[in-house]
Amino acid sequence: MKRLAAIMLFISLAWQIFAQEYALKKLEESPRHSEWVRVKSGERNINCFVVYPEIAKKAPVIVVIHENTGLTDWARSLADQLAAEGYIAIAPDLLSDFGPGKSKTSDFSNTDEARTAIYALDPDQVLNDLNAVEKFAESIPAGNGKTAAMGFCWGGSQCFRFATSNSGIKAALVFYGSSPSEADDIRKINVPVYGFYGGNDQRVNAGIPDTEKLMKENNKKYEYVIYPGAGHGFMRQGDDPSGSPENKNARNEAWLRIKTILEGI
Repeated sequence: MKRLAAIMLFISLAWQIFAQEYALKKLEESPRHSEWVRVKSGERNINCFVVYPEIAKKAPVIVVIHENTGLTDWARSLADQLAAEGYIAIAPDLLSDFGPGKSKTSDFSNTDEARTAIYALDPDQVLNDLNAVEKFAESIPAGNGKTAAMGFCWGGSQCFRFATSNSGIKAALVFYGSSPSEADDIRKINVPVYGFYGGNDQRVNAGIPDTEKLMKENNKKYEYVIYPGAGHGFMRQGDDPSGSPENKNARNEAWLRIKTILEGI
């Protein structure tokens, strides 16, 4: 019985992350225009969630790279929050056209299934998809041609890697993601990289000193902040009404930094 109860609790927690009703409620109540678009990437089509700000001028476009559970309600809500700050946000579903019956994140039955699929993706395919989305972002009529990227968890690592291959973005905002480990990759970076890390996330943070050393040796801009007491995923957990005070504080402080960085692109 205890084992069954533990399994049921795990399923319940996994479903809460996948469903994220608090995030869905925010989306449903948002006054901003959002839409789905399909971006061509080679022979594939990438489903992208786009949100527009309510402003009278053209705006930069931010590419939002989701966590390792795919394009969840929270990832879409994050895009909406960026639009609330005056930016166009485009969040690609990198599980698009994954396989038969699995054309988008919501086709997966739970977070574990989506996570397994994420780690089965070809890294070059992910990079090609992001480059296609960024090129599309530059062409959005309501955009001003400037783009930036931000990614979370797995998406944070992809964002850092994206900076090694795309010189079109004006900044890469990496949230609790690892960096490329090879100096040759670091040398390819031509945009400033800004890191956001939780103090209680040593799994990721252990790599920061080496990253800082490599970036400095190659004259690359790398600025980061570690938020005390915050855990991995603090941006999502800080949005959750049941989140800890530390994660909520880190999320709020990170938003102030996000706005400062994006105002400068």
